[in-house]
Amino acid sequence: MLRVVFMGTPEFALPSLEAVLRSGHKIVGVVTQPDRPKGRGKKLTPPPVKVWALERDLTVFQPEKVKNPEFITLLRELAPDIIITAAFGQILPKDILDIPPLGCINVHASLLPKYRGASPIQQALIDGETRTGITIMYMDEGMDTGDIILQNSTDIHPEERADELHDRLAVLGGQTLGEALKLFKDGRPDGRPQEHDKATYCKKIDKSMGKIDWAESAVRIKNLVRGLTPWPGTFTFYEQQRIKVWKIKEWEYSKSKAHIPGQVVVADENQGLVVACGDGFARLTVIQGEGKKPMDDIEFLRGNPIPVGTVFGT
Repeated sequence: MLRVVFMGTPEFALPSLEAVLRSGHKIVGVVTQPDRPKGRGKKLTPPPVKVWALERDLTVFQPEKVKNPEFITLLRELAPDIIITAAFGQILPKDILDIPPLGCINVHASLLPKYRGASPIQQALIDGETRTGITIMYMDEGMDTGDIILQNSTDIHPEERADELHDRLAVLGGQTLGEALKLFKDGRPDGRPQEHDKATYCKKIDKSMGKIDWAESAVRIKNLVRGLTPWPGTFTFYEQQRIKVWKIKEWEYSKSKAHIPGQVVVADENQGLVVACGDGFARLTVIQGEGKKPMDDIEFLRGNPIPVGTVFGT
């Protein structure tokens, strides 16, 4: 039986934490981020991992910074055989990486070396990838550069959004971690080095990334919407009103007349709301006006008629 310290914060980490609990190893501590203000009332809210762990009488630690000497001393006293991280949200310093004799391992939501960094789920969708997966890897001082212990892949569905893919990968992450832990029964298994020359990186998602550039192709715009839904969301402007776009599909529109990117070419109760892109056309099938709930384009147009020829985003 291994002594395990688990580090994770959001819901993505829960299936992995559950896999450790099911494996029969002893969880000597769960480390997560401090409670943060959330929602309109800015009420202090515990992270999902804390809630889950306390419900199961696990010991929880919430250091503001893991590199604080006091916390590192505390970790050493816990004497973990292995440290497991899943979407923890802080980078582990060498002083922590060196503590467990079996190493520190991470559950990463991509097929490394592709999509190292903070937003592998969203970026895979934005880039129009058709396959992704989970990598269990040894951690080193680099950004997701450690040796690979185990990988499992899955197809990305053509209409899948970030929240849907997130939930599937969270479950796959727990399954893959459970498989990986079995490899530690006789000590530390070998990992295989990553092909660093094939590495790609993804940055932290920023709200400004959601502004739709209609000069892009319909395919790229659709993938952007998939990758940034539900958070932070994609948007465009109609006159002074900000319109949030929840769902979009490529649209066959055969009229030969030239259109400006962002120009509304159809806005009726039969065909919905169709907009010209730099290449092709897109139907905005689910949209949300300011102060309104998300609705189908046809329902939106009933109460908010948009003239054909209007140019979005200007």
